[in-house]
Amino acid sequence: MPRLTPIHWRDLERVFCAVGFVFVRQQGSHRSYSRPGTPRPVVIPTYDEVPVAVIHSNLRTAGVSREAYLRLLRPR
Repeated sequence: MPRLTPIHWRDLERVFCAVGFVFVRQQGSHRSYSRPGTPRPVVIPTYDEVPVAVIHSNLRTAGVSREAYLRLLRPR
């Protein structure tokens, strides 16, 4: 299975929007996304390379598997 690597915040935003998250607010360089039924918002920092730890934490919060993430990340 491929390893998770840092990616641009817009690519990560595309993945979470694809699974139903919507932009709620921005405070500084951090954007919050929410989805009904998710216990807390997913926060994506607007970095050129979002760290793997942040990606992993957000996937766990959203209940998205690594396989689903990689499938959604793959260019069409």
